[in-house]
Amino acid sequence: MTVIAVIPARYASVRFPGKPLAPLAGKAMVLHVLEAVRAARRVDRVLVATDDARIAECVRAGGGEAVLTSADAASGTDRVAEVARRYPADVYVNVQGDEPLMPAENVDLAVETLEAGAPRALATLATTIGSDAARDPNTVKVAIAADGRALYFSRSPIPYWRRGVPAYRKHLGIYAYRAETLAEIAALPPSPLERAESLEQLRWLEAGHAIWVGEAARDSIGVDTPADLAQAEGILKETEKRLVKEALT
Repeated sequence: MTVIAVIPARYASVRFPGKPLAPLAGKAMVLHVLEAVRAARRVDRVLVATDDARIAECVRAGGGEAVLTSADAASGTDRVAEVARRYPADVYVNVQGDEPLMPAENVDLAVETLEAGAPRALATLATTIGSDAARDPNTVKVAIAADGRALYFSRSPIPYWRRGVPAYRKHLGIYAYRAETLAEIAALPPSPLERAESLEQLRWLEAGHAIWVGEAARDSIGVDTPADLAQAEGILKETEKRLVKEALT
């Protein structure tokens, strides 16, 4: 089975223009994502899909492969589907270019979640979060069935806990798709729930596609604003200090 990981990296962003090139711990943010994905065991090739020559040049200078895609792509999945039409594979993994803390283990787990059952065609990951994080509309939550299928994704805290101890699940920005399913979902028109929540995965659920959810190895942070970037920088510095301390003990 051939697996290609695609990192969509769009230059234009309403809240943070040019964010894939934003400096993070001494190098462009997109290069952090690239390095993590290239370290994954279950990936045969890694491509950065971008609409901007500056991002492509940065990736190539960093030793990666970049593919120029249409500026009209409405979502990361559309950009991955465009790459898939040019680079054949059995499975494609979409790792968003604004997830600089996404560990390589999560990439492998997304592929393994897809492979865990023969009928599975779409997979993603989730992790447990507390009530404070669940109230943030920028943190997407997912409710999951007993067999591991996603029931619903929302920016609202779901489910609503009337009794008991809340246990919310955060959806991480990573997907694994089988090639034929990627082509199908990229051809779907926008759906009412997708428009309401601004979440493309709701389009797939509304169309009847099952999305299987695996357990992430670690959480990740999506960078949507300069404040998010500063938070990621702080986490990277703390991680580096911890690793140095462990090496000296």
